[in-house]
Amino acid sequence: MAKELKELTSRSKDYSQWYQDLVIKADLAENSAVRGCMVIKPYGFAIWEKMQRQLDDMFKETGHVNAYFPLFIPKSFLSREADHVEGFAKECAVVTHYRLKNAEDGSGVIVDPEAKLEEELVVRPTSETIIWSTYKNWIQSYRDLPILVNQWANVVRWEMRTRLFLRTTEFLWQEGHTAHATSEEAVAEAEKMIEVYARFAEDYMAMPVIKGVKSESERFAGAIDTYTIEALMQDGKALQSGTSHYLGQNFAKAFDVQFTDQNGNRDYVWATSWGVSTRLIGALIMTHSDDNGLVLPPKLAPYQVVIVPIYKNNEQLQQINEKVAGIVEKLKALSVSVKYDNADNKKPGWKFSEYELKGVPVRLAIGSRDLENNTIEVARRDTLTKETVSCDQVEIYIKDLLDEIQKNIYKKAFDYRTSQIREVNSYDEFKIEIEKGGFLLCHWDGTAETEAKIKEDTKATVRCIPFEGDKTPGKCMVTGKPSAQRVIFARAY
Repeated sequence: MAKELKELTSRSKDYSQWYQDLVIKADLAENSAVRGCMVIKPYGFAIWEKMQRQLDDMFKETGHVNAYFPLFIPKSFLSREADHVEGFAKECAVVTHYRLKNAEDGSGVIVDPEAKLEEELVVRPTSETIIWSTYKNWIQSYRDLPILVNQWANVVRWEMRTRLFLRTTEFLWQEGHTAHATSEEAVAEAEKMIEVYARFAEDYMAMPVIKGVKSESERFAGAIDTYTIEALMQDGKALQSGTSHYLGQNFAKAFDVQFTDQNGNRDYVWATSWGVSTRLIGALIMTHSDDNGLVLPPKLAPYQVVIVPIYKNNEQLQQINEKVAGIVEKLKALSVSVKYDNADNKKPGWKFSEYELKGVPVRLAIGSRDLENNTIEVARRDTLTKETVSCDQVEIYIKDLLDEIQKNIYKKAFDYRTSQIREVNSYDEFKIEIEKGGFLLCHWDGTAETEAKIKEDTKATVRCIPFEGDKTPGKCMVTGKPSAQRVIFARAY
């Protein structure tokens, strides 16, 4: 394992390669036989399950329920909302036939030309169209509203350049789709859900985010407004980590979803959609991890504590097993997830390196001398420090330590982000500063033309118009035209 760690590229040498190495070596995921798709391995999926479980609880606390809609969408559905089809057309995988057959020359299986679909089906890139065609059957009156539905699913968006978790052809996500009687309700819903995402990112992922609204060119295809949370990775690039969309009546009009209001009038329904994906695992890695491997926040670690015995013979192991059984029981009683690794196929040093690489927040080691002294060694992953603790107090100590690690990881990420936020007032200065990475607070005239020029010149985009911060008007750094407030520019994944 020591040799394996030495093969982990350092962040300073090649950040992109460090990320790829870490995903593979920490056993999170691997590339599949299908180009652009990934296999999420058990350890990586355990992190996603923790995220999913917590988010699902938060959605249900805000009144949402889960449902499931088809993977396949009739091609004609996508053409009903013009902006939507334009936004996704280049990413769609299309099913054209429904049957295979053996080639007559014995060369293998071929598509049966006689089995062509009457209408092609698009593999779900997002579900607005199929869901709103369904909502037409569910909604007749204001009494049927609001509809607050979430779906856990997979989607396919054809990608040419892929990176595990961050950008793959197929990925897992959740997508909320809600229907409301008024625009005010729909806007409030979209704003509420971006707050839910921000709270999850900061309280559970220990990842500080900036909340804001997207520029017109960056918003979701078919949305009136897109709200976003933007995080800063350790290489100075931004990562869009969750979005919530106010869709207005666009999809209701596209699928003729009307309702009778309390006054007996007919109107189109108001809509939102919102989602996060397995991209959050990539965000987790790039926000906290280091050259020794993963650093996982305790609230999302597959196991928060691992215990490794150090022994010379079976008699010592048996004594340690008995001691550890009591410690494990006490930790589990405090809802601490713990793994006792007493397998004899790896030496303790190997296990220490392995669990450090996998980012387990706390590692406990106990040997024969510890048994005599009724102590145990505690190593924390975030600081790589160790100390000795009495076994009589270890469960309370660990419980408090996990809270401390969660806060410390967040503070480290917050302090880094703070150090990477800079105000820029001229375009010449911007071109210099953007090379250093980070979030640049700049005045922009609000036009798509200026934003496109900046992107072409520097590869930077408006990440968001922040909800909070300096709202002082100024002049655009490029054109000198009036600017309502500073916005955040960055290069992004």
